[in-house]
Amino acid sequence: MRSWNYPVVPFGTDAGPLARLWDSTTESLVETAPGEFASLYVCGITPYDATHIGHAATFIAYDTLVRSWKDAGYEVAYVQNVTDVDDPLLERATATGVDWQDLASEQIELFREDMQALSVIPPDYFIGVTESIPAIASGVHRLLDSGIGYRLDTDIYFDSAAAAAASEWHLGSESGFDRDEMLRLSAERGGDPERSGKRDPLDPLLWRGARDGEPSWQSPVGEGRPGWHIECSVIAAEYLELPMTVSGGASDLRFPHHEFTAGHTSALTGYQHASIRTHAGLVSYQGEKMSKSLGNLVFVSQLISDGVDPRAIRLAILSQHYRSEWEWTDALLEKATQRLARWVTWGGVTGGAGEEEFVDDLRAAITNDLNTPRALGIIDERIAFGAPATEHEVASIQALLGISLARS
Repeated sequence: MRSWNYPVVPFGTDAGPLARLWDSTTESLVETAPGEFASLYVCGITPYDATHIGHAATFIAYDTLVRSWKDAGYEVAYVQNVTDVDDPLLERATATGVDWQDLASEQIELFREDMQALSVIPPDYFIGVTESIPAIASGVHRLLDSGIGYRLDTDIYFDSAAAAAASEWHLGSESGFDRDEMLRLSAERGGDPERSGKRDPLDPLLWRGARDGEPSWQSPVGEGRPGWHIECSVIAAEYLELPMTVSGGASDLRFPHHEFTAGHTSALTGYQHASIRTHAGLVSYQGEKMSKSLGNLVFVSQLISDGVDPRAIRLAILSQHYRSEWEWTDALLEKATQRLARWVTWGGVTGGAGEEEFVDDLRAAITNDLNTPRALGIIDERIAFGAPATEHEVASIQALLGISLARS
């Protein structure tokens, strides 16, 4: 699947410091310590309602990490999936009378346009689940043969206890949640803990047997389609060397999705899924978490259509720390629009002597757990100092934060 065009990223020859990130499993700040190159997998969209501000905030957070790595001189391997067949997509298609494939294609194209408008660096591999059916089915077959998968009617489930006995993973090892919390979240987030016949209520679906009126594929494990978590495990293992440097996504993926993705990976490969597990905070709007179920979504495409500069949207998002829970408001966007105007005015006339420590301070903020609010404050302070910008400063802002100071 094609991604989108690469933005202008004017990296210089300076080698920046290595980023430190908050690891969700150990609940500690750790240095990303890649070998010859850094690797990243970010869970992508289910394309039936793209792209709202919550999506944008997640992908801009990891875009900032990629920019920091590249500034440090690392080659980066970045993979992002697209869950282009799943229950919510099929339900939306049925409710609206649209073919599910047409709905997915339309929303994926909108997502591409939004990411390009927001100057997000595209993944090296942008992979749809429908492109990966044979590999996913093969993975399910291997789990079934090893006794870590089991059949229930026409479906296939992951045996959590068997996986724990055969690998270093066990329930809760990734999320850190206790069983009661996992049962609650499973019921809320796409699991089926109430289904009778499962060996453990928390066991996740690996393969959904064919149902009337639903898309399905022939495979070595029977006709059907993939469960949710197995896709990210198989796609990551196919395109990245494991364990990858960083696994990322929104915080509501911590359980069950990231928990079982890690479990599947360990059972299939014998390797840990990722060295560092990170999660971006959720965005609310009008007092409630921004979600498709509540319908309180603010869409990037609509803001742009209304005349909002995409750079202002990006600045509004960068003004919030990526791990925080925050609320999108008109006032936040207005503040970002005003900030952008000040920056463009300052950056439009270069030739100053500059502050030698400016770029170093900018890098230090970003590599300290992607502290973009501090980075924006450093730029504000530089502008308030009153000296003209230098070309290096303007280029560094564009490279590290994705904000061009060219006049629109």
